[in-house]
Amino acid sequence: MDPKAVAAGIAMRRKVMGDKHVAKRQGSDDRFTRQQQELVNGFSWGEIWTRPQLTLKERSLVTLAFICAADRMDELPGHVRGALNNGAKPEEIVEVFVQAAVYCGFPSSNTAVRRCVEIFREDGIL
Repeated sequence: MDPKAVAAGIAMRRKVMGDKHVAKRQGSDDRFTRQQQELVNGFSWGEIWTRPQLTLKERSLVTLAFICAADRMDELPGHVRGALNNGAKPEEIVEVFVQAAVYCGFPSSNTAVRRCVEIFREDGIL
């Protein structure tokens, strides 16, 4: 993995997800997890999230839609908070999940909305 892409990825990931999130992900002491994090930082955050064609807010909202579509609710809290960091309003985030009901099904949409409300409560938004 290109060291410049990894460094750019870590910087972007910190900007979007926050220092606490990145520290938690980077905190593993085993070589397998470190290797995985290098790939995530270099490719996802360093090569994709740094592209100028979409704003960070747009990337966050698209990512939330994909998380809902893939029913990967374990990824939801970090990316909801990232979307808020990138300027998305709570109403915009929930609207992504409302629209997802049509294309992804109500079970995923319902779970995403419920989890989103929990996150908003935890963070004092509601």
